Amino acid sequence: MKLEERCKSIEFIVSDVDGVLTDGGVLLDNEGIEAKQYHIRDGLGIKLWRKAGFRFGIITGRNSQTVRLRSSELGIDVVRQGVDEKLTVADDFLKHFGLNRNQLAYIGDDLPDLPVVRAAGLGVAVNDAAAELREAADYVTQAPGGRGAVRELVELILKAQGRWADIVRTF
Repeated sequence: MKLEERCKSIEFIVSDVDGVLTDGGVLLDNEGIEAKQYHIRDGLGIKLWRKAGFRFGIITGRNSQTVRLRSSELGIDVVRQGVDEKLTVADDFLKHFGLNRNQLAYIGDDLPDLPVVRAAGLGVAVNDAAAELREAADYVTQAPGGRGAVRELVELILKAQGRWADIVRTF
């Protein structure tokens, strides 16, 4: 199936965090407090996706207060942290929203993301993802993780669905 056709059925994007919404770096201060840097265009991309009437979710293997804060700020629909089996959680999300795998786009950067990338209607790897994930993906972003890759994915899907121009006109 062509990329544009895959994009047309997508109603739900799920993303990993470290290496996708961030550049993969984790900063720890002397008190052990964690900090992450998120790209502002990814955040706007998520807001635009939700403005278009779609859902956005996060599945990450780590637990982080920064993820809770950023997710809340962006109005992300579902967030699961500390996950080892990402495909099981993605399937739970789909069941909860009454969707199927063909309606799911998943974006990741490393080996734990492989099962979901392979199963999703649109499996996406960020530009600097592990080689195995890039090979398995239906689409590899031009942007690296933490540098607008999620925004790029949102634009790709909304343009394929003929919705991007309507979103831009709201500004």
